Amino acid sequence: MTEPMVRAEGVHKRFGRLEVLKGITLTVLPGEVMVLLGPSGSGKSTFLRCINHLEKINSGRLSVDGELVGYREAGDKLYELRESEIARKRAEIGMVFQHFNLFPHMTALENVMSAPIRVNKVPRERANAQARALLERVGLPDKLAAYPAQLSGGQQQRVAIARALAMEPKLMLFDEPTSALDPELVGDVLQAMKQLAGEGMTMIVVTHEMGFAAEVADTVVFMDDGMVVETGSPDRVLGDPRHERTRAFLSKVL
Repeated sequence: MTEPMVRAEGVHKRFGRLEVLKGITLTVLPGEVMVLLGPSGSGKSTFLRCINHLEKINSGRLSVDGELVGYREAGDKLYELRESEIARKRAEIGMVFQHFNLFPHMTALENVMSAPIRVNKVPRERANAQARALLERVGLPDKLAAYPAQLSGGQQQRVAIARALAMEPKLMLFDEPTSALDPELVGDVLQAMKQLAGEGMTMIVVTHEMGFAAEVADTVVFMDDGMVVETGSPDRVLGDPRHERTRAFLSKVL
């Protein structure tokens, strides 16, 4: 059997008294595209942030590529890793947020080159060539010298995708990457994501784009109130949902 790229076992997360994740158990295989659906507040984005230890889980186990996220195990106890070790592991996981978070004083090319040079000590010449190739891959070969303020939202998001890919991640997390975009700009970003999926990148995508879920996902997960309600193929979950809560949600968005 193939070792899962992501394994979550009974993951709980609380903010004070509010329990946001109530025992999430999921596996994502290498090369799989998993789409997380559900209403706002269902815990989808929090779960993504737990995967790269931007949020610490309160109980359960969460591993990426066979290694615990943020912790090491000694005997039957877990010890949190040092921040430098967490940062090194986090660099193996690309994350694309709703808002693009590009450096406004850097060109598109410089934004993509920055982390490989700074974090991975990649020589500038190699980072430059890689960044050019990545910007071409996301359909922006003519925007190398453009600053974020000179780009549309969709173009900025594609630069953000290229920037995440520059770290050569083993896993890509997308947190509603099109929700801040004007509708006519969504298609180019989804196309870049479809291309990534076609190349075999392991991806977990939080989105409300049902067409993308139907076309690209291997697995669709419906979450509500911090729990996994339903999981299965896109045809099954979107076309023939078993759970009343899933049916009610889909009736409003499809």
